[in-house]
Amino acid sequence: MSAVNIEPYLRARAAAGPSFRSDGARMAYRSNESGVTQLWELDLQSRTASQRTDGDRVMFAEYSPQGDALIYGTDSGGNERCQLHFRASDEAAVLPLTNNPEVIYNWGGWSPDGRAIAYSANERDQAYFDVYVRGVPDGQPTRVLQHDGNNYVVAWSPDGSSLIVSRPTSLVNNDLYLIRLDGSEPRHLTPHDGDARFSAVYWRPGMDELILTTDLERDVMRLVTMDIATGSMRILAEPEWGVEAARLSLDGRLLAWRTNEDGYSLLRIRDLESQEDRTYPSIPRGVLSETCWSPDGRRYALSLSIHNQNSDVWLLDVQSGDVDRLTDSSLAGLDPSFFVAPELVHFSSFDGLEVPAFMYRPHGVEGPLPVIVSVHGGPESQERPGFNAVFQYFVARGFAVLAPNVRGSTGYGRAYTHLDDVERRMDSVADLRAAWEWLVASGVGQKESIAIMGGSYGGFMVLAALVNQPDLWAAGVDIVGIANFVTFLENTGAYRRKLRESEYGSLENDREFLERISPIHGIDRISAPLMVIHGANDPRVPVGEAEQIVSGLRERGAPVTYMRFEDEGHGLVKLQNRLIAYPAIAEFLESLLTD
Repeated sequence: MSAVNIEPYLRARAAAGPSFRSDGARMAYRSNESGVTQLWELDLQSRTASQRTDGDRVMFAEYSPQGDALIYGTDSGGNERCQLHFRASDEAAVLPLTNNPEVIYNWGGWSPDGRAIAYSANERDQAYFDVYVRGVPDGQPTRVLQHDGNNYVVAWSPDGSSLIVSRPTSLVNNDLYLIRLDGSEPRHLTPHDGDARFSAVYWRPGMDELILTTDLERDVMRLVTMDIATGSMRILAEPEWGVEAARLSLDGRLLAWRTNEDGYSLLRIRDLESQEDRTYPSIPRGVLSETCWSPDGRRYALSLSIHNQNSDVWLLDVQSGDVDRLTDSSLAGLDPSFFVAPELVHFSSFDGLEVPAFMYRPHGVEGPLPVIVSVHGGPESQERPGFNAVFQYFVARGFAVLAPNVRGSTGYGRAYTHLDDVERRMDSVADLRAAWEWLVASGVGQKESIAIMGGSYGGFMVLAALVNQPDLWAAGVDIVGIANFVTFLENTGAYRRKLRESEYGSLENDREFLERISPIHGIDRISAPLMVIHGANDPRVPVGEAEQIVSGLRERGAPVTYMRFEDEGHGLVKLQNRLIAYPAIAEFLESLLTD
């Protein structure tokens, strides 16, 4: 295989999360140009960008709807305990609004007049999030909702008198509540049976009506309006592919909404008066994420990732359809024409289920090839065809990469997402055997040179595959993965436990099953060399999961390489750590999969 240096791939930068200042002249966004994600601001006339922070990771940034004030959130060492910071103007000093490193402060948005903010926090109890409103910068927090559950602010009323709060009971089920700030009892807006999601919630100006997406009584998300007084819904759109996001312009006249079609994003903008939709072929085909309307509703900013370009902030002129890339994140000297576009493929699993996957193959090279099967986390997540520097590196080295969306993934409807729940957990692991068999039968993969890699839940899948399919895999890379479902549920963040039990099973009712499928209890069947990577500050999958699997393998004298990062959490976000870990992963896999 040709010598290719991985460092430029890891140094590829990204930008996302646009927010317009109230006069539309400036934009805040996040960029990892410095190696850690920081707050940047862009003057839209001169196109001059300036880095505004230089410290802990910035998780979000949002301008006030009135004036120049801005609030942003940071965490420390990847611990995800977001703290809020206020800045009155571009040149003003930053005022910490919160300073409790044991508490998570979830941003809930500015009031319409810009005088107050809403957020939820687990100050009272680590397991629960109450809702607070606070005048800024000098007001004191007022708890407006106390409830033993997870409560997150998703919308303000246009007059600032009320909030809409989402309360999830699982990752595929939630409810909406109306919280009036006069102290009235909360009102349940979405009573329903079974699972249903209600998201992308906006309160229409001048109307007692919400716009939202929901999969109530449908397999995929649709776009609806809800009458706040009666709860009745009216369908705005129910496309074949699910609606993944929506955003209402500040004047309530235009609605941007997008579908997830086999992993690709398709944006539409609807004029709510004429009910006509417009699409924008000028937007490059890829994956859209965080978006924002300009104050005047004439421009729409979006974060866009394409297979040959990492995420950048783009600006769409809604009337002309012209699209312009505002940020130009560095590719560290790499030629984007060398990057390969993923091919959408499908393979049949043990029960006939057709599993979608994205295949990355070197230009003009026929198989069979050494292959890395990469399994995403979640499991309620989806592998999508945006830029993936690590995949492109391995392709440049002569590997193929297969990134499947095994059963349990999102993006293909509620029924597909539920196919791996609790007792069906190992069916998703069986999909990995089907992937391996398809790679060999199709002539893509070298039978003796197929490895498996994954992070978080994908790390569990790596370990489960090595335990249950030891004859298939030449190597495994487990990044922040679950080794033992019992200890994972016992030690994960208290606020997350109930949500995860709805997916994996509960310690109270399913303990025996969870023990049986946990890779730690089948460690004697692991024969392939394994690399384990974990952050010491991980609040989701505590580092003890890595310590268990590494200790057990070392006691047996089995081949295992372990890398622990003291200043990381759930995954590696700091450039200096990625420059250590990923070259080691590359060397590990290349030594085992190539001659």
